[in-house]
Amino acid sequence: MVRYVYDFRDGSRDLAGLLGGKGANLAEMTRLGLPVPPGFIVTTQACRAFLASGEEPEGMSAEVSRHLSVLETATGRRLGQADAPLLVSVRSGARFSMPGMMETVLDIGLNDASVLGLAKVSGNERFAWDSYRRLVQMYGSTVMGVDPALFDEAMALLKEAREAPDDVHLNAGDLAWLAEMYKGVIRDETGHDFPQSPAGQLQQAILAVFRSWNAERARLYRRREHIPDDLGTAVTVQRMVFGNLGPDSGSGVAFTRDPATGRPGLYGDYLPNAQGEDVVSGVRDAVPLAELERLDPRAYRQLRDHAQALERHYRDLCDIEFTIERGTLWMLQTRVGKRTAEAAFAIAAELVEEGLITADEALARVSGEGLARLMFPRFDTDGTGDALAHGVPASPGAAVGAAVFDSAEAVRRSAAGEQVVLVREETTPDDLPGMVAAQAVLTGRGGKTSHAAVVARGMGKVCVCGAQDITVNGAARHFTARNGTVVEEGTVISVDGSTGAVYAGAVPLIASATMRYLETGEHRDSAVAAVARALDHADSVRRLEVRANADTPEDAARARRFGAQGIGLCRTEHMFLGERRKLVEEMILARTAAGRERALAALLPLQRRDFAAILEAMDGLPVTIRLLDPPLHEFLPDRTALAVRIAAAEAAGGQPDVHDVELLDAVNRMHEDNPMLGLRGVRLGLVVPGLVAMQVRAVAEAVVERTRAGGSPRAEIMVPLVGAVEELRLTREQVARVLAEVGEETGVPVQCPVGTMIELPRAALTAGRIAEEAEFFSFGTNDLTQTTWGFSRDDVEAAFFSAYLDKGVFAASPFETLDREGVGRLVRIAVEEGRAVRPDLQTGVCGEHGGDPESIRFFHSAGLDYVSCSPFRVPVARLEAGRAALGGMDTDDSK
Repeated sequence: MVRYVYDFRDGSRDLAGLLGGKGANLAEMTRLGLPVPPGFIVTTQACRAFLASGEEPEGMSAEVSRHLSVLETATGRRLGQADAPLLVSVRSGARFSMPGMMETVLDIGLNDASVLGLAKVSGNERFAWDSYRRLVQMYGSTVMGVDPALFDEAMALLKEAREAPDDVHLNAGDLAWLAEMYKGVIRDETGHDFPQSPAGQLQQAILAVFRSWNAERARLYRRREHIPDDLGTAVTVQRMVFGNLGPDSGSGVAFTRDPATGRPGLYGDYLPNAQGEDVVSGVRDAVPLAELERLDPRAYRQLRDHAQALERHYRDLCDIEFTIERGTLWMLQTRVGKRTAEAAFAIAAELVEEGLITADEALARVSGEGLARLMFPRFDTDGTGDALAHGVPASPGAAVGAAVFDSAEAVRRSAAGEQVVLVREETTPDDLPGMVAAQAVLTGRGGKTSHAAVVARGMGKVCVCGAQDITVNGAARHFTARNGTVVEEGTVISVDGSTGAVYAGAVPLIASATMRYLETGEHRDSAVAAVARALDHADSVRRLEVRANADTPEDAARARRFGAQGIGLCRTEHMFLGERRKLVEEMILARTAAGRERALAALLPLQRRDFAAILEAMDGLPVTIRLLDPPLHEFLPDRTALAVRIAAAEAAGGQPDVHDVELLDAVNRMHEDNPMLGLRGVRLGLVVPGLVAMQVRAVAEAVVERTRAGGSPRAEIMVPLVGAVEELRLTREQVARVLAEVGEETGVPVQCPVGTMIELPRAALTAGRIAEEAEFFSFGTNDLTQTTWGFSRDDVEAAFFSAYLDKGVFAASPFETLDREGVGRLVRIAVEEGRAVRPDLQTGVCGEHGGDPESIRFFHSAGLDYVSCSPFRVPVARLEAGRAALGGMDTDDSK
């Protein structure tokens, strides 16, 4: 029979796929002998079975009952017994951390009778009614589907009537009244009473957690974090311990290092006389964890010792939830903590120095995406004046945007192209769409462990929490600063997640320290030194070379400073823009061969000069120069604009400009219904006389110039859009002829490898034939994606990609992360068949996927020799190429 339930003592962190992250780590802490309240775990397998059938899997209920009986025997109490009830919590716990995305129900086992028994056995009537109202509220929203705002409204009305600043100032009678109010809300909204059966409460809470796996906010979070939808969540059932028993009790969240900066030491928040949900929700402002050392020195020392033991055991930053019940410390959860990019690099480097992990493990714990964040600018606050407000710097970085006060408005404005800052008194999981859309999150309540902070750090969003200098009025759509300034919705503010400062207006930005290091090699602080160490190690282990897509000497020089090992794509069409466009027009309009040759001759020295400068910047490194690719009409004025100009001149009784008439005639002559599948790429070179010869001569003469200057030019010539080997053969004959001519004219032999860009499915499928003529393949994955999917990128991304992502057709846009099943398979076929014919065939990629971390891992597994990306993505690609080379990295094509 399938086993659906595990005791904490029977599990370990190695079973995270079955027991979920929370359950596996509770089991691990139990094995380590830490003070963990006992309990059991309902597995992810049970969740998947429930979601597949809509019914509780057979045998699960009986297993739950058996494990509950063991728990009752161990504690000497029964679930819901009237005089001394056993109470349990029910929490979700997927394999991967999903902060706040799924549900929790505390205090299960209370009812109208057992709440009186709890008051008697605890000697604290207020505590008993506080626990009961929490259960009714959580159960009502999680299990019975009542809008949480209705409970919040009842609480707000009671606090206003009692003039209480928070729930701590409500007495037992108030809370008893509130519990009855909550039960009335449930009855009014659902037509059913709050259930009095403890066993029924437990069963329905477990199933509600299962159902929450497919809640919209959870699905959105998984899409954002690329977590598979078919994993399911486990459920932990655990004996309750209580932080709301009085001033000698409380709950908190601790990190073994600062998750924002990586600095060692115990960091976090503590909330006296509170349950754990109060800490992460931000409903009350917690105190820094250091304050616990004064409030309860013994519990603080125990927590510090346990935290150090967990960090040594997990060999990583640990995120810990704990409760103190009348002076006794209980450990409720641990997991490897989410952290900012800066902290990730700093912690990895420090753990290597401490001998806890290897350099390879450190490299696996950082990411190219994190490095990209560190390359962003920060605020230049000199001369900006005083900050509007200050809060807790929860997730670093600098962001500017219009203040918005709800998730829907953030999404709406972001979709319209506006940058926004989501401002909330406190965030909830329902705010996730707005957090995704926003540049930054600002809250009036909460700390580094609040929902806003944890989720923002995980997403790399700037976040400032607990800004007590502001009063947020979401209904009125504004906030008021302590100095009286009212910031209405739409007003631009600047949020500094590194200092916690909030400024009015748009604060200017300055380059990051990481960018300064990449430009100059200079690193003055430990965080940048950690980045340098990670990049150096990545370079030492990676197999993939990293080149750059660069079309100017300036871009080439920058790419080299950033560590590029050559240029994988130099787009010659970018050299025909600006003033040179007129020369292309002359070539197109030429009526005779002589006229065309004059135009090409004028372009020749300009291209030669560009090539020579790029080859100088990349001296000694390969420079792959792609022959002209786009259709020629792109170099001509817009067809409609020309027609309107000519019509306007005729309507005014004059004669239209003769040149305009010639241009319109050329545009009409060259018009194509789908120009990207028309006369472009290799086809241009075969039908427009002299075009290939001019470009190849410019390359060859630039090579000669650099050779005579003592350089070591390594130009490579790439033929675009080849679909048949005959196209490449004919073009290669032209290239060989021109190279030989230049060599004879100058006395300097010119050897330039000739290869092709694989960007059509037919080219990939006939790669063996094409390799007979090609010395290298470079995959143009932008066009290969378009032609494989039948997409026109410019047309479809705005039209339906968002719907496809929402519906799960795409896990990510195929133009951002390579489609491994389709496009990736074509890449593999081309590499295998090409090398079967030409074993020394060099292969690379020069599409935008060359800078995407997930795609880089695929290219490593496919056996490519290099990736090429924009200059600013070169450091990211270097890091990810190193991570891809490490053993155990995920290169599974099914992902």
